[in-house]
Amino acid sequence: MTATESTAAPIPADAPQPAPGATPPRTPLVARAAAELIGTAALVAVVVGSGIQATELTDDVALQLLANSTATVFGLGVLIALLGPVSGAHFNPAVSLAEWWTARRGGAGVTGRELGAYVPSQIVGAVAGAVLADAMFGQPLVRWSTHDRSAGNLLLGEVVATAGLILLIFGLARTDRLRFAPVAVASYIGAAYWFTSSTSFANPAVTIGRAFTDTFAGIAPSSVAGFIGMQLVGTVVGLALVALIFMKAEETNGSSEA
Repeated sequence: MTATESTAAPIPADAPQPAPGATPPRTPLVARAAAELIGTAALVAVVVGSGIQATELTDDVALQLLANSTATVFGLGVLIALLGPVSGAHFNPAVSLAEWWTARRGGAGVTGRELGAYVPSQIVGAVAGAVLADAMFGQPLVRWSTHDRSAGNLLLGEVVATAGLILLIFGLARTDRLRFAPVAVASYIGAAYWFTSSTSFANPAVTIGRAFTDTFAGIAPSSVAGFIGMQLVGTVVGLALVALIFMKAEETNGSSEA
């Protein structure tokens, strides 16, 4: 769920060093797409699986949400730390789309070709993760969720959750602090579980995947389009906030001013 930190493969210590100014070799696109698929699948498996486990252990909804959010925080942090150096650990079409947009406007990020590989991989991974979680807990492999999430306040919650996520990720990138992404992004998602009415899906691929499971973490297929639409709105809002808050200093007579 981070803007690309580095898509270069790790270079062994005894390997020839690239010439000064040369672009380091990038991890092959197939490896990056695989990382996005596997990472998104693992993320959804954590979300859905911990939700199932929580409902089997207690009838207290607050404890269920606490268990679900705690597992998600740790799982997401580990996945970003592991796969960030390969693909940037987006696991989220909204993040990939935002990065592509910033790249086409002169910033660093994924190309259109990479976006075309990332997004399908993320969606396939999300569906696979939901099916895997159901299989691990003896649930029907595919059962459409009946959990309606179409209320207006929930849609507003998705705008807020997604805008905050985009602001965090690209704010870290603008200030050269993406090394904190595993902790910062996971912590934000954990907090947003509680302070947003929608429990912070903030991810179109995860939203689609969670429609395939009629469990605690599910979302009714009829609610999916509304959630994704609001997540895209939140992406635009988040990028606008990044541009406003982290605008570059203007150069005036050799000195900079805010």
